[in-house]
Amino acid sequence: MSKYSSPVVTLDGPSGSGKGTISLRIADALSWHYLDSGALYRIVGLIASRTSIPFSDEAGVSKIARSMQVEFIAGQVFLEGEPVEDEIRTEQAGNRASQVATLPLVRSALLEWQRQCAKPPGLVADGRDMGTVVFPNATCKIFLTATADARAQRRFNQLRLKGFDVNIRQLFEEITERDRRDAERKNSPLVPADDAITIDTTKMSIEQVSDSILLHIQNSGLTIPDK
Repeated sequence: MSKYSSPVVTLDGPSGSGKGTISLRIADALSWHYLDSGALYRIVGLIASRTSIPFSDEAGVSKIARSMQVEFIAGQVFLEGEPVEDEIRTEQAGNRASQVATLPLVRSALLEWQRQCAKPPGLVADGRDMGTVVFPNATCKIFLTATADARAQRRFNQLRLKGFDVNIRQLFEEITERDRRDAERKNSPLVPADDAITIDTTKMSIEQVSDSILLHIQNSGLTIPDK
């Protein structure tokens, strides 16, 4: 059992591995709270962009992280009451988040914010260092991965459905660059936790991945509620 006030399941992995979609499904299946940690970094990047604070100003960017008012409601993200879901899901927002995430003061500022999300009946936390840094004592840790080609194709399909004009070659290059930056950063690099279960989602459907994770959760001693 975790050392937190409620059980925690973590889902980590690179961009396009399916973390967001799968985490929402798992949280719904368990009737638990959901933490999209990546959205926090995207919002920090958005505010920095809006206020013209350069990412080189680590103190200024970390001040944003400490003071921003964010809410997750019914699958939507609100910044001081303003819906920003669409604005933070672009590739530009993702690239800003990846740069912001390299700043130690920002990661430190968001650490306690994220840990406070572990409330009854439980939390599903989606990110890149949930199982290694934020919730190292989580009850069940999952690390999702997929080939860069598959992840680029998924992002391409997602963005096209939302009406964005995107280029798959550019998406592939941005994803591989983000992978490099996430893996090489000194503070909380993107790596599986030693006790995480790694699932390659390249050739799996959403349902197959979800079923596999729910089985691992049951095997960890947690109960899946009947619906």
